[in-house]
Formats: sequence, structure tokens, C-alpha cells
Amino acid sequence: MKFIPKTTDFTVSPYTGLTRESWLEAAEYVLNGIFSNISSFEEPVVMPRKETEITYPHKNSSPEALEAECKAEKFEGLTRSFFFAAPLIHENPETEICGYNIREYYKNQVLRSCTKTDPIYVGTYEDLQEADGWRNPNRCFQQTVETCALVICLWMCKEEIWDTYTKAERDLIAGFIASYAHANTVPQNWRLFNMLDLAFLHMEGYPASHEIMMDHAQAILAYSVGDGWYRDGHSFDYYSCWAFQVYAPLWNLWYGYEHEPELARRFEEQSNRLMETYADFFDRDGYTNMWGRSGIYRNASTSAFDANFFLKHPKMNPGLARRICSGSLLQFFGREDVFTNGGPELGFYGQFSPLVQGYSCAESPFWMGKAFLCLHLPKEHPFWTAKENNGTWEELGPEEVKVTTLNGPALCFSNHNANGETILRTGKVLKNKGDIHGMWNYSKLCFNTKYPWEAAPAEGIESQQYVMRELPDGHDRRANVTFWYGEKDRVLYRRQFFDYNLNDEAHWIPAINLADFTVPYGVIRVDKHRLFQRPVRFTLGAYGFPDNGETELLTREDLSMGARAMVVKGYDSLGNEKQLAMTIYDGLDDLRFVHSTGTNPDSENSIVVYAVTEKKKQYGSSEFYTMISQVITKESHEAFAEEELFPIAKVEYEDSTKTGAYGTITVTLKDGTVRRVNFDEMEAGLCL
Repeated sequence: MKFIPKTTDFTVSPYTGLTRESWLEAAEYVLNGIFSNISSFEEPVVMPRKETEITYPHKNSSPEALEAECKAEKFEGLTRSFFFAAPLIHENPETEICGYNIREYYKNQVLRSCTKTDPIYVGTYEDLQEADGWRNPNRCFQQTVETCALVICLWMCKEEIWDTYTKAERDLIAGFIASYAHANTVPQNWRLFNMLDLAFLHMEGYPASHEIMMDHAQAILAYSVGDGWYRDGHSFDYYSCWAFQVYAPLWNLWYGYEHEPELARRFEEQSNRLMETYADFFDRDGYTNMWGRSGIYRNASTSAFDANFFLKHPKMNPGLARRICSGSLLQFFGREDVFTNGGPELGFYGQFSPLVQGYSCAESPFWMGKAFLCLHLPKEHPFWTAKENNGTWEELGPEEVKVTTLNGPALCFSNHNANGETILRTGKVLKNKGDIHGMWNYSKLCFNTKYPWEAAPAEGIESQQYVMRELPDGHDRRANVTFWYGEKDRVLYRRQFFDYNLNDEAHWIPAINLADFTVPYGVIRVDKHRLFQRPVRFTLGAYGFPDNGETELLTREDLSMGARAMVVKGYDSLGNEKQLAMTIYDGLDDLRFVHSTGTNPDSENSIVVYAVTEKKKQYGSSEFYTMISQVITKESHEAFAEEELFPIAKVEYEDSTKTGAYGTITVTLKDGTVRRVNFDEMEAGLCL
């Protein structure tokens, strides 16, 4: 069942109609689903689980490990669902959900989870290490993550819960938090969990190590790459936004402004830098792009906007912030398939196992509740009172495209006003060649807000990705490493390696140089392969297309350029009209399509259009080094114009073989646009 707000106001919120009251209703909607699974006041928050092969508690764990995982699951369910409950408790302490007073429920469950003699006790850090036999002195536990959620929620409803505990009860809970605050943590975004635990303890008058706090804080600052983004482990993803850029502003408020003003100033600067471009990460409807790990957290991606307003000098436009937050909320809460059996599914929309990681449990998607931090902002705050606006989208011409390129995090995102979509192109990606889930999450050629990435639909075929097979009998090679060069003369350059392995010297590893640029409805590619040893076969997929039984396919040709196009027309699972076209030019031989089941997050059945080519000669080939293609989309069934399907008027090759072997490739479009592609000096600027 989808969320339908009872309260709307299209005067102050002309794009979404959502108000602060609507958001409170949404929080109550989630909690009603959660508590429909809780049969008594004493039961913890544990949700029904469909998926049992990937997520924890893992069925093949030892009895000792299973016991620890069950403790972590209970605590995760409690603290993450608290994100939805805390603002309601603060708004109305007598709020009842499914017959439970939720203030009393969370007050009781928090205390019991920290009480060693209680059946739902989740264990201190020392307890869990002892149960593990002290085998790993650097061992980290999921409870560290959840103590941070706990202190945030206790802060959000401080007067209603924390202040009503007795001193002995507060001491017990504080001791539990302190055990994780001062203990080992994962040396990436997890450091912030410890920092907020320590800051909360200090704020409430409990001992907290300033030395440990500072070690974490300096490391967090060192992860910054500019423009408000942080490197998380090796990767760049939404953890910059729903972790670094949420917890750092809170830390400023609780600790930094008073005790470490210079660090606080730098964290504030990074938040405001993110706000300069982050709104353009979302599309015209405020949709979140499916990209990076932990996609089950969905619209938690918008929580960085909320947190910016916790700062002393926020720079985000409040009307635009609310428009995106509410648009992304409706993206998920407005669907029938996101919430079933009372909770959000383990997927981006409905259940979708290819997206899910092994560190998640059935309660993990409640991190979506971080978006509800905006409810801590009072009703008179500009976030709630300013009129919604749509930022960039109100300024673009009908077919104009705005491109933002950030070299630090290797992100290029383009806002296409013709179809309202935002396309993300990424770099600095390094994944083990066996990590196909990691490749889907990070190394697609393009991520589109209206076409969430598709898992492999068939052997040798990937959506928005090249797959290479050595002929005649080789295995499929996938691109698992993406180097970044950046944008030059409105063309984005990257390089991908196939089956990259650090044990192999790079000159033995097949690669492809990528060059792409935007057109009103999508992206044109002018890529150059780097082949070695044997003839090969390439496939290149378009976006996955939902197939709900009414999908049409047709082919078109442009004889003057020797180009072919395949057009797919149909509907998404909500009944919205959709249309996709893939066009191939030089270097690609044929267009085909494949039907698939269970590989698309929006639809049970899907279609992937793909190009295929074979490079049959080993050396000294007269075949094209370049492969030129285009993928465009419309959110309607209005036919693509001829110049949209076949936008290229002329391709000129500078090299003597006229195959793109070296030199400049000049692509002239029918509208007069000229793009020049040259890979010759790319080697000097590649970075990972």
C-alpha cells in the first residue's frame, strides 16, 4: 500500500503539495506498518524477511555468530525505526500507533537493550569481543552504527524520553554508548558514529575522550576531496551525503562549534560546498538516482539538505531543499511495491536482491528515516515556510542540458530538460573482478534517475556497459576499473579496464577509452578499444527497459550515415509512458535485444537493447578502432524526430586509416554542434 497524504498545500508547495504535516503523516504511515508486526509491548522491532540468502542473520552462521547477528538485528530495528518515531514523539508525546504509546515503547526498549540482565540486551563492545573469544582486537560490530542512530534520536526527543529516565537509567545507557564510542571502528564513515557518540556523552556530562574524538575528526576531514564529497573507503557514493554530510553538521552543533571551532568551520564549509551542486544530482521530479551501495536506503540521500540547516551559516535554498526532499519521498512512498508486510522491501522499489549487500538485515532500510531529520526543524523554519522552487529546472530552456563535472569525486551529472532526467557518469571505480554487484552499483557507463540500473539480463550482456569476449572460445570480461580523466571541451573522458587485476601488468589487460557528451535526450558515445592478443566480440547495452506486456520495438535506418536505431516504447510499473532508442554508427555491427526476468528493479520483466560487434583481426586492422553510439529516452510516447534518432551529420577522422586509430575525431551534429574527441594525451591525466 502506498502513502497518500491527508494534508497538502499546493500554494506553498506547488510541485509536491507536501507540508510539514504531510511529513508527520508519512512518519506515522511507516510506524503503523512496523507496529502491525509487533504483537506485544515487550517485543523488539523485528520485521518479516523474504530474502534469506544474502542478508543477515545468515542461515549458515555458527550458533555463536547467529546469536550475535540476532542481537545486532534487534538493535538495528530499534534504532533505525526510532528515526521515524522520534519526531512524532517530540511533536506529540501521547502519540499511539497500533494501540502502543510509542514514547513509552521506545523508552522501554532502549533501556532494555542496554540492560545486561534483559532478554533483548544487545551487548556492549566488550561483551561481544568476549563472546568472540577476543580473537580480533580490531573487530567492529554493527552496534557501533546503531548507537549513533540512538543518540541522534534521543537528542530529537530529549525532553520526552532521555530527560525522563532516572539518573541510574541514564548512567546505564551512557555506559553502554561509551563502550562503543571509545572502541575500535571501521576507518571510514564509521568514525563519525564514534564522534557523535562521544559528543552526546560530553553534551550530557559524561566522560568522553577528546583525544579519540580528534583522531577521528582529523581523519574524516582528510577524506575530503572537495566540492563537499568525501572518499568512503575507496569509493564515492551517497555515504558522502547521508553519513559525512549529516553527522558532521550534527557534530558541529553538539561539540565542534564550542570546542573545535576551526574543525567546525571546515565541516561547515564542506556542507555548503556540497549544497552548491547537490540539488542538480536529482531530476526534475526530485528523484534519487540508483547508484552506489546501500541503495535500500533510498531517499536518505536527501538528508544532507536537512543537516545543512543545523549549521550556523547554511547556504542551501530552503524552498529547493524541501522540493527535492518531498519529491524523493514521493518517489518511494508513492509506490505500492516499496512497503509490504509493514516495512520497506530490500530493494530500490520492490524486492530486488541484486542490489542488496550482506551487511544488511530486514530492518536496514529504516535508514530512510534519516530524511525525516527535517522534522527537527520547527514549523516556522524557512525549510517549511519557503515556497517550493525547482532550481536549475526552472532556468533551463526546453532542450537545454546543464552539465556539472566534479573532478575530486569523479562525478559528472547532467540535467536534461527535454525529458526531465538526470544522468550520472562516474569514475575512480575499483572493484574486484568477481564483484559483479559492485560493478552494477558503481561502474555503469551512465546512471539515469528514470532508468535504475539493471543486473545482467543474459550471458555476455550488461545494461549501460561493455562486455568483451575473446574469440573464438574465451570468457566474458567485464569492466571492473574506471579511471577518470575529466571533461575537456564538453567531452567527458574515462578509461575502463576489463578484468583488471593488480597482479597483472596493465599492458596485458584489455581496456577501452571512453568519450561521451550530452544531447537533449541522452548521451552520445565515441569510444576507442585497446585490443591485444586475439580477436574479440563486444556488446554494449542500453538502459534496462520495463516490459509490462505492452512493449513495442521498431527499427529505423539512416542510409546516408550507415546508422541504425532500435526504439522501445512501453510503460513503467506505475503506468507512465516511456520510450528509449539506441542508435549505432561506426564500429558497431548490429542492434539486438534480449528479454529478461528478475533483473530490473522497476519491473519483473524487462528488455535490454544492445549493440554487438566483432573485431576479427589481431593486428594491423582496417576495422574501426572507434565505436560510436547513442542512447536517448523520453518520458512519453511522442515519436522521436529523425534528427533525434540520427543526430550525427558527419564524422571526420584525422588519422590516415580513417578508423580513429589516433588524432582527432570530429563529430558534427545536424543542429550544427561540433564535438572533437582526442585520446592522444589522455594517459597523462588519468587518476583513480
